[in-house]
Amino acid sequence: MRLALIFNPFKYKVHEENLRIVQKYFGMFPPLSLSWVASIARQAGHKVTIIDARTLNLTKEEVLERLKLFKPEIIGFMMTTYMFPDTLEWIRFLKRELKIPVMVGGYNLRIYPKESLIHPEIDYGVIEQALETVPQLFSALEGRMKLENVAGLVYKDSQGNIKLTPPRPVRFEDFPNPARDLLPNELYAEFPTERKNFTVMVTSLGCPYSCRFCEAGRTPYNPRSPKKVVEEIEECYYKYGIREIDIFDYDFTVDKERVISICREIKKKKLDILWACRSRVDIDKELLQEMKEAGCGRIYYGIESGSQKILDRVNKGVTLEQIRKTVRLTKELGMKALGFFLIGAPGETKKTVRKTLRFAKELSLDYVQFSKCLAKPLTPLWRELVEKTGQDYWKDWILGEEVDRPLPRPWTELSNEEIDRLTKWAYVSYHSRPSFLLKAVLKVRSFTEFKRKFLGFMEMVFAQESISKEDKDFVAYHEEKGRLDFYRKIAKFK
Repeated sequence: MRLALIFNPFKYKVHEENLRIVQKYFGMFPPLSLSWVASIARQAGHKVTIIDARTLNLTKEEVLERLKLFKPEIIGFMMTTYMFPDTLEWIRFLKRELKIPVMVGGYNLRIYPKESLIHPEIDYGVIEQALETVPQLFSALEGRMKLENVAGLVYKDSQGNIKLTPPRPVRFEDFPNPARDLLPNELYAEFPTERKNFTVMVTSLGCPYSCRFCEAGRTPYNPRSPKKVVEEIEECYYKYGIREIDIFDYDFTVDKERVISICREIKKKKLDILWACRSRVDIDKELLQEMKEAGCGRIYYGIESGSQKILDRVNKGVTLEQIRKTVRLTKELGMKALGFFLIGAPGETKKTVRKTLRFAKELSLDYVQFSKCLAKPLTPLWRELVEKTGQDYWKDWILGEEVDRPLPRPWTELSNEEIDRLTKWAYVSYHSRPSFLLKAVLKVRSFTEFKRKFLGFMEMVFAQESISKEDKDFVAYHEEKGRLDFYRKIAKFK
């Protein structure tokens, strides 16, 4: 079969955890999930293309033109819960013009499979991982097996009834590498990016911890072997000219011996690669030293709060002293320490927000991200909110029965408006310090990086509203407009 995968642009939502300017400058990331689907489908003998309409800044009409040239027999989309209406709008347009089946996947299908397929434009949904489901679905569409025998599928039968088949566990180790040859790798970047080309990787699924705000808590840990991880890094390095990688695992360092094996293999291969990862703070100096020697340039730590009471209430399982020690060791070894913080967590007050900001400044982090604590689908906070309010906002959002609006936060005395104001205040207060600005400028490695960070800072100070509002003209920041024109011209032939 001929499969076309589309990654559509999306608008800013006031129910998001990030402020609008943060979302604007967050980054242009490769659609890794679609790249895996492409690789899995090609491995099964099918012809595939990916159209990254978000990064290429393509309109629906431009994407339709490229699809007509490719002549797909089925089109696929990744559907997140938050951006569901945006993607559905694209599906409706393309389905109306092409009149071919539509397949969707993504984390949202694990939570709301039937609600997603209520919409007549969507024909098939991959509930869990695509490794078995996509090849089996294509076999069924080609008449070689029945839909009810496809693992992990949600579909409509001949009477229009929505049916689900149970997924089977798969090993992440068995996944092929993402099909990055179908992507414009030169165009990707995130806010702290220092080198080009840039990409992201995922080396493990799941997380054994149980933070109340995280959707991955207590999900099975499913890692790829050090050998497979480094083979993918090598492919990125030699085949795609990639020199910086951000590892998007929920907690890359959860298995110390695995990480050490990865680091030593990178050193053995002599790969001049800069990489970043996400980690808890309960790691030791030996592991940090191995990571530094293997090219780790920055670590994103989930710090969340400067109040021990709040850390305990969200089940973080770390202490303020652990945070201080690990950040200090990270910086002493010459790596950048970046901190993720929550504003509006359970028990939050104006006093604890001020305490968190003082703590962030004390740590002297190279970059901080202040997010509004949100009841995301599948999190304990979401379950508590549904139980307390008697409504599942996200379910109604998928069904088209809800509008974009801030969600209740009954776990804090702060109003949503106060949380918005405090989040902006924390960003501006932290990043406006002369000492911080001077150090940040001295660490910049290119004019492109300087421009991105300068514009992001200026817009946060002067353009970010105090209370989040809808932005119908929202467009993510793109720093490669010259290259973008080139890729827009050749995209139709990819």
